[in-house]
Amino acid sequence: MKTVRLPSGEQVSALGQGTWFMGEQAAARQQEIAALRLGMDLGMTLIDTAEMYADGRAEEVVGKALSDRPSRRDAAFVVSKVYPHNASRRGTIAACERSLKRLQTDRIDLYLLHWRGQHPLAETVQAFEALKSSGKIRHWGVSNLDADDMAKLWQVPQGQHVAANQVLYNLGRRGVEWGLLPWLKQHGVATMAYSPIEQARLLRHKGLGFCQRKLHQPGASGTGLADCTGRGDRDSQILQRAASTGQRPGARHAAHASATGRTRPAFCPTMRPLGAGGAVIGVAKSGQQDEAANRSGRRGRFLMGWLAEQRIVKNCHGTRPAGGCAADLVRKAGDVEAI
Repeated sequence: MKTVRLPSGEQVSALGQGTWFMGEQAAARQQEIAALRLGMDLGMTLIDTAEMYADGRAEEVVGKALSDRPSRRDAAFVVSKVYPHNASRRGTIAACERSLKRLQTDRIDLYLLHWRGQHPLAETVQAFEALKSSGKIRHWGVSNLDADDMAKLWQVPQGQHVAANQVLYNLGRRGVEWGLLPWLKQHGVATMAYSPIEQARLLRHKGLGFCQRKLHQPGASGTGLADCTGRGDRDSQILQRAASTGQRPGARHAAHASATGRTRPAFCPTMRPLGAGGAVIGVAKSGQQDEAANRSGRRGRFLMGWLAEQRIVKNCHGTRPAGGCAADLVRKAGDVEAI
């Protein structure tokens, strides 16, 4: 498994598993647990969750998945998040204690502020540092902060200890390239990504389908967009326009797959230092890793390969996630229907 180096020097898997939507249905719990264990066996040892997901029940699923043997927890890199309304100094510590209990562990490897809320960043950082000193978290970071918020965080005492920012980035959502990515690169903050294929809409993109066919022809030179754009046909023009402008042609018309009986992998954070990245996938049922790949065929494999070499990050497009923007981000946080 490809790994990524955190600012601390620690290596973590570039592909990880997300747990959005896990824990919502009791009947699916054993399948979810089996899926996480299978993902870890395949090398996806980074698992991302949050106290928000299913009101903490997703953390319980993760805890159960990691409890079958001690080596399972030792191999995992667990990421969780604190609600903004809990992110006061005292509230952050209390929320972390609750997450630790649900996760059945004595430490969280990376603890994130889910998005910026009403509590001063200085209070949250104080709590993070206290938790780190006590060994209850190993690293801390943020999620959905734009470049302005990151600059403010940097000025907070010990704010420069931030390990990562989790932000939205894919071919259709490239606003972070203008301000946030350069800032993260300059300051050496790792990035994490969710929704790198826009909830599977990019897998149904005509341009990407054309592109993967071109790249798998005999003599194809690689996986760069230059190999399949500019050919003069409509599909390549669609892809080239989407890549250059960040538009999503036809995305609003893409049918949202039914949750019933369908694969529901959750694209969650991929970590990459200095603004470079890969992709991370989580699934709702054991065996769906292979099932999803087979269903989408070569288009999915091409896109996953391309993502693994590109910068994949996410944010709230220059706005501070409080209220509506945060809700939009939550709904878009990597709930892929098929890969």
